[in-house]
Amino acid sequence: MEILYSDKQIAVCVKPVGLDSEMEVPAALKEQLGGEIFPIHRLDKNVGGVMVFARTKQAAASLSKAVQEGAMVKEYVAMVHGTPPESGDWEDLLWKDSKKNKVFVVKRQRAGVKKARLEFTRLSAGETSLVHVRLHTGRSHQIRVQFSSRGFPLVGDHKYGSRDERKEPMLFSCRITFPYQGETKVFEKFPEWAK
Repeated sequence: MEILYSDKQIAVCVKPVGLDSEMEVPAALKEQLGGEIFPIHRLDKNVGGVMVFARTKQAAASLSKAVQEGAMVKEYVAMVHGTPPESGDWEDLLWKDSKKNKVFVVKRQRAGVKKARLEFTRLSAGETSLVHVRLHTGRSHQIRVQFSSRGFPLVGDHKYGSRDERKEPMLFSCRITFPYQGETKVFEKFPEWAK
């Protein structure tokens, strides 16, 4: 697994598609780096990209606090079907059906419904378009659902409406920014298909 940065407190890596971010990635990091590895945030198994993990309980507490306070900024690139607007700031109410592991946009607030917000910029346009997304909330399948609900399913995302040949959604965590030891740290990596 590619490690972008590591010290005694944290490890920043590029999660491969197909590994579970809460069990398999920490196990792989432990094998490479030794010591304890604590997950701070998650990525769907079928999505790859930049992630940060804590290597001490103190670092885990500090990073978790950054997540809760909105100080950890997560950005993604996605390939979607169709041509979405040039840019947007979308807010939706999302409800997760845990039995089906599927998320739906709903009209009104009720038990289990959570607000979801993202901003995006379209980077290319056509039959498929490349978009850059900044998450303001980290909901299950959020990017996939918010784009699909507007008629722009992610290429390869069969759960949310794509009908192409790809095996997994074209979604990648390309940049993560967070406060660390008095500085703002930024780590980024782009997949081949987004270069």
